[in-house]
Amino acid sequence: MATISSAGIGSGLDVESLVAKLVAVERTPITQIAKRTDGLKTELSTYGKVQSALSSLRDAAAKLTRPDTWGGTQATSSDSSAVTATVGAGAAVGNVSVQVNQLATAQTLASTTYASSTSTLTAGTLTIQLGTHSTDVDGNPTFTAKAGSTAVNIDVADGDTLNTLRDRINAASAGVTASIVNDSTGARLVLRSTDTGESNGFVASGSGGVSNLSYDPVNGVAAMVQTLPAANARAILNGIDISSESNTLKSAIDGLNITLLKTTTFPPVISIGQDKDAIKKAIAEFTAAYNAVNALLRDQTKYDAGSKTAGALQGDSTAIGLQASLRSIAGGTTSLGGSINRLTQIGIEPGSDGNLTTSDTKLNTAMGDLDSLKKLFMGLDSGGNSSNDGFAQRIRSYVDGALSSNGRVAARQAGIQKQISSNDKRTASLEDHVAQTEARIRAQYNALDVQMSKLNGLSNYVTTQLAQLNKSG
Repeated sequence: MATISSAGIGSGLDVESLVAKLVAVERTPITQIAKRTDGLKTELSTYGKVQSALSSLRDAAAKLTRPDTWGGTQATSSDSSAVTATVGAGAAVGNVSVQVNQLATAQTLASTTYASSTSTLTAGTLTIQLGTHSTDVDGNPTFTAKAGSTAVNIDVADGDTLNTLRDRINAASAGVTASIVNDSTGARLVLRSTDTGESNGFVASGSGGVSNLSYDPVNGVAAMVQTLPAANARAILNGIDISSESNTLKSAIDGLNITLLKTTTFPPVISIGQDKDAIKKAIAEFTAAYNAVNALLRDQTKYDAGSKTAGALQGDSTAIGLQASLRSIAGGTTSLGGSINRLTQIGIEPGSDGNLTTSDTKLNTAMGDLDSLKKLFMGLDSGGNSSNDGFAQRIRSYVDGALSSNGRVAARQAGIQKQISSNDKRTASLEDHVAQTEARIRAQYNALDVQMSKLNGLSNYVTTQLAQLNKSG
């Protein structure tokens, strides 16, 4: 039969409590190492944030070293209600005069009035053909089918309504859009070319119950009324006549998309110049990224005497070195910007907390000399003196080095991880030692328990015998 035992029964001692206290003392080094490891993990996590912030700073600085940032253009119109424009690749700096004589329109036809949109029709077929309306030398109407297009037939069944016909036309992909206009007189079917331009005009031939939806000037049929003809936009760009099937001129001038909104009596002027707004935005993104790094390093390396708490990187030489190096670059000089050699001259100044603040007044003044401003940020010293490079170049180069595989940040992260691994190994070794110690202590107390049990049994026997002798005496 199995033996049931419990430490301390034989001796009467609280063995479990004694063992627990002795083991707790043995675990003290493990607790201390765990606390140090938690601190190291916090440091490693913080360096991950530093790495991310530095990457953003590098990207923002790199943007200010790219020619396209400084070479971008933008277009402004002297009358944006009549003409607007956007720039693309290849747009040349300068002015474009745009006289709008005619807007592109889509041919539009309206039917006679029906009682309502649910009025029923009788069977028939409506045929639609895209093409160009014109006149011959005698002034007679002509129609030339659009190249690549074919006539489209829309069948109408008895009992179909005006609504049904509208939906069938729109589903037929005939190059024509149908709608219904309702007013106090009833409902009318309106057909409109899907696209503007002369070649997107159309004729409609109706038979049977839809013969009243025909429009064919060549054959003298005008059951539907034309409310708008198909027409091209006509404009004069810098004195050159332009015709376009749409009101957007995408290829008239390289890199410039012009949108015509209304006819003009006096030509608006589109001015294409350098995109200063994009440059200011890139500079603002650079200072914001710098401030994010500075604030993170400042908060994580400081000691708060009031709360007696330290940042995760307080006293960390690598973090302090990063902060000092970046501040040194931002406060430095370069001779490449001509009369502009410091960031403070363009309104970017460090505050008491190390963050950069920007004066719009000074920056706007500096924008008047974009060539010098460009060199201040992206210039490269011809003699190879990197400490004289533009500020964006120096920041980008420094951060690239710090984040490289053997850079300061990576080296510090590797060092912290090595300490964590060493602590883990030491902890595992100590856990084994504690387990062995606990087993030894238990064995000792178990042996004591057995001996005490035997002595207690002997004591009880002697006491019993003495009691018996006293009775017999």
